[in-house]
Amino acid sequence: MNTPSVTRPPARTLTEVAAAPTTPLARVTIVGSGYVGLNTGAVLAYLGHPVVMVDRDAERVAALQAGEAVIYEQGLSELLAQTHAQLSFTTQVQEAVAGAQVVIIAVGTPATASGDADTRAVEQAAQEIAGGLQEGQRCVVVVKSTVPIGTNRRVSSVIDRVLQRRQVRAQVHYASNPEFLREGMALRDTLYPDRVVIGSDDPEALTTLRQLYQPILEQTFAPPAGLERPEHKPLPALMSTDATSAEMVKYASNAFLAVKISFINEVALLCEKVGADVSEVARGMGMDIRIGAGFLQAGVGWGGSCFPKDVLALQAVAAEYGYSLPIVQAADMVNRRQRVHMVERLQDVLKVLRGRQVAVLGLTFKPGTNDLRESPGLELAQLLLRRGAHVRAHDPVALDAARTLYPDLEIDWAASAEEALRGADAALLTTAWPEYLHLDWAVLTRLMRTRVVLDGRNALPGDLLRQDGVTYMGVGR
Repeated sequence: MNTPSVTRPPARTLTEVAAAPTTPLARVTIVGSGYVGLNTGAVLAYLGHPVVMVDRDAERVAALQAGEAVIYEQGLSELLAQTHAQLSFTTQVQEAVAGAQVVIIAVGTPATASGDADTRAVEQAAQEIAGGLQEGQRCVVVVKSTVPIGTNRRVSSVIDRVLQRRQVRAQVHYASNPEFLREGMALRDTLYPDRVVIGSDDPEALTTLRQLYQPILEQTFAPPAGLERPEHKPLPALMSTDATSAEMVKYASNAFLAVKISFINEVALLCEKVGADVSEVARGMGMDIRIGAGFLQAGVGWGGSCFPKDVLALQAVAAEYGYSLPIVQAADMVNRRQRVHMVERLQDVLKVLRGRQVAVLGLTFKPGTNDLRESPGLELAQLLLRRGAHVRAHDPVALDAARTLYPDLEIDWAASAEEALRGADAALLTTAWPEYLHLDWAVLTRLMRTRVVLDGRNALPGDLLRQDGVTYMGVGR
């Protein structure tokens, strides 16, 4: 078993960085051009590696070949344009794998009805990769998808079996390399990570991935325009461990962050009852270095593509072993309760929701992305509809996508925040887009039938709005 270790390269002077030897380039194939795959591919191409991106969706591949980013992520369009000579896109896995030195699996693992992760796309990718490896080829197969415990072992057994059946002798090494990307900050998190985790017992895999990430670990690259290196940020740590522990690091990290958000939301509801301000409580808590200020922002709760499915998947893994995770389960319960609480607060003020017009501002689960998965705004809109309210919704980025994905929801899709607010009995801010924070709320709320604002992100100037006669409500304030 690989002995767990954490290393952090020593800080370098600018002279030492300029004199650093060039990292050997590797031909990289990435199977899956979704959120993780595309951002990873763009950064590796920027570092000079020739990268082939594979996706089964022919329309998506055609769009990428035409230079479209296909996902909303700060700086991605510019980086793809800058690295077009190093990047190519195809639908053919086997052709892309032939001759590759590093093959990264970055396909989706959505939650099943039972809550565990659906790994069929990972297994399909493994089979197709094995079908494309050539006699004598040496490569490292890396699982970057978020996968249940044991999936890396499963991938290696699938590939080895297919190679034996094909009677192809290829030298394949295996590693887990979980991602820790925040949507809206994915390129920054890839270029300037806190840590790089590699799970493998294979020295060849460890050496290859150290070389692949060396410019990032040592920060020897020139930052892309618009993605400048953060000041005073320490060099990333490299953690090498076994594959099972690496798989668990990913799930445990996301579960802990979800627990932290749910905890402060639970405290926020108590603050409302006792008259405390959760923003001040969180500020005091965050000053304790053992706690930290990150993820202590009370609001409508967590959503997106990672936290909800990873929290469920971790519970599903525990259930396989006859074990339970009551703290993680409670975090999920508190998150769901938070949405209901928002609706009940509106009902307390308006007394009757049936027939009321409510403006919901923000449909993506957070600003800086067009991701609608597990969106608090959409969930709140549906809760309001069930109570008989009329909902008029707006989002500065994902409005068309929401209209397409949810054609059966009886939501009026507003072309602007002003249109959503006009004639509304209440406004519910669910995503803290800068566009919303810079609105002249004192003026726009005068377009409303009833000047009631529920700030689900504690992002608006509540005191000023109250002074102007607005019934303003934050979360835990």
